[in-house]
Amino acid sequence: MSQEELLRKRRTFGIISHPDAGKTTLTEKLLLFGGAIQSAGAVKSNKVRKSATSDFMEIEKQRGISVATSVMGFEYNGYKVNILDTPGHKDFAEDTYRTLTAVDSVILVVDCVKGVEEQTRKLMEVCRMRNTPVIVFINKLDREGQDPYDLLEEIEKELNIHTRPMTWPIGVGSTFQGVYNLYDKTLQLFSPNRSKISSDIVAIKELNDGSLDTNIGEKPANKLREDVELIEGVYEPFNEELYLEGYLAPVFFGSAINNFGVQELLDTFVKIAPEPRPRVTEEREILPTEKNFSGFIFKIHANLDPNHRDRIAFCRIVSGKFERNKFYQHTRLDKKLRFSSPTSFMANEKSIVDEAFPGDVVGLYDTGNFKIGDTLTEGEMIHFKGIPSFSPEIFKELVNKDPMKTKQLEKGIQQLTDEGVAQLFTQQPGNIKIIGTVGELQFEVIQFRLLAEYGASCAFRPLGYEKACWFTSDNKAALDKFYTIKRHNIAEDKEGRPVFLADSMWALKMTQDNYPDIQFHFTSEFKTEQSDIRNANAWK
Repeated sequence: MSQEELLRKRRTFGIISHPDAGKTTLTEKLLLFGGAIQSAGAVKSNKVRKSATSDFMEIEKQRGISVATSVMGFEYNGYKVNILDTPGHKDFAEDTYRTLTAVDSVILVVDCVKGVEEQTRKLMEVCRMRNTPVIVFINKLDREGQDPYDLLEEIEKELNIHTRPMTWPIGVGSTFQGVYNLYDKTLQLFSPNRSKISSDIVAIKELNDGSLDTNIGEKPANKLREDVELIEGVYEPFNEELYLEGYLAPVFFGSAINNFGVQELLDTFVKIAPEPRPRVTEEREILPTEKNFSGFIFKIHANLDPNHRDRIAFCRIVSGKFERNKFYQHTRLDKKLRFSSPTSFMANEKSIVDEAFPGDVVGLYDTGNFKIGDTLTEGEMIHFKGIPSFSPEIFKELVNKDPMKTKQLEKGIQQLTDEGVAQLFTQQPGNIKIIGTVGELQFEVIQFRLLAEYGASCAFRPLGYEKACWFTSDNKAALDKFYTIKRHNIAEDKEGRPVFLADSMWALKMTQDNYPDIQFHFTSEFKTEQSDIRNANAWK
C-alpha cells in the first residue's frame, strides 16, 4: 500500500467532554463496534463502576474518573482508527490540552440532561484555537433530558460553532424509541443492550413507510416527520469542507451505555474525519506526505505496568515511516536513539510494532531521555511547537514523611512531573521542593501514585503563592537587582529556568510595574536566550 493510501485510511482523534458526560463509556463502545473488544461492562455510577477499558490506573478505578490520557487503536472498515481518550476533570485539563496537539479531530460528548458545561467550553476554546474539526455526540438520550432543539441552540451559542444534525431522536427519556439517520435516511429502533452489539436493529428506508407507524406509534411517527421536515428546511445541508475547517459540527444523538447511536457515529466519522494533517515546527511546516520520519512526544507515563517500573513516551508520528530498531535524532539532546520495542496500545494491552505511519501513536520505552514536546527525526534539526506548560495556580511544599525512602521520593516526583501531572520547582536555600498544579485533585493523585508505585510516603504543606511565571531580561543589572530583592519568591523549574512565585495577582502586577526591564511569561513556550541562562547561573 502506498504512503498516500495509508494516510487516507488513518483517523486520529480525541474524545473530550465535561466529567461524567459518558466520554470513557463512548470510547469503550467504539472499541466494541471496532471489534477491539468483545463485550463491555456497564458503567452505572462511580460507586459501583466496573473499570472501563481505557481507565487502567488504580486511582482511576477507585475514583471512577479518567486522570490520564489513554491511547488505543483498532481497525474498522479498512480504516486504522486511533483514539485518545482524555481526562474530563478540570484539574487535569493540561494533559487534555497537550493531547489535543496530537489529534486531527475530536468527538465532543455532551450530556443531554446537563447540556453544555464549564469544562466543555474550555475544551472547545482549545479546539477553536487550532480550528480542529469537531463532531458532537449528545449522550444519555435514555434519560429525561433537554429538548433536542434547545440543546442545539445552546451548543451553537455557548461553543461558538454552527451545528448540523446527522441523526435525530424519537423522544427523550422514557419516550425514547430510537434515532433517525438524516445522513443515509434510515431508522434504528432503541433496544437497551449494554454489553454486546445488537443484531436485531430495525431499518426503515422511508419516513412515509407505514411500518414506521406500526413500530413506534402514529403520534411519534408524525412528530418525527415534522421534525425532519423542519430540520431540512432550517439547517443548511452538511458541508464537509466547513466541518474540516472547524466551523460546522455534525451532531449525533444516542446512548453510549446502551450501544445506541454509536455505530452511526463511527460509520460517519471514518468517512468525513480528516486524515493526518501537517504540523508546525519552529523552523517550517512538516507535511505528512514527506518521506523522512518525524514525530513529537506529547505524553509520558511512568509505571504503566507497576510490576515492571516502565516509563513510556507517547510519540505522535507526523511524517514518513517509523521503523523498529532504526536510529533517530533526538533534536533537543542532539543524540541518536534506537527503539527495539516500540509498542501500540489497546488501553493497558500492549504489542510490539515493526513500523508505524503518520497519524499513529507509538509508545517508546524511555530511560529518562524524553520530556514532553521533544522531537524525533531522521536527522533534520527541527522542533515541533505548541506543547507548553501553563502557569500553575496552587502551590504546596512536598514533605517527606519517611526519610528512609528519600531516594524513592526523589525519583518518583521527578518521573511524575516529567509526565506533566504537575510542575516541580526547587527553592533555595534548603532545596525545598514545591509542586504547582491547576487543581487540588492532582495532589491526591501524586500522593497516591508515589505511595503505590514508589513506596514513598509524603504530605503537602500549603504555600501562600497564587501564580508562577517564568522571567527573562537582557538587562543584567536589572536582573541582579530583581534576584536580590525578590530572592524569597524565586525558584527554578526542572530546566533550571528562574520562576517568580507571586503572593497574589496584585503583587504580580506591582512587580511587573516596578521592574519594566523584566519580561514575565505565563507559559513555558518562550525563547530562553543564552544570556538569560548565563545571568541566572552567575547570580547563583
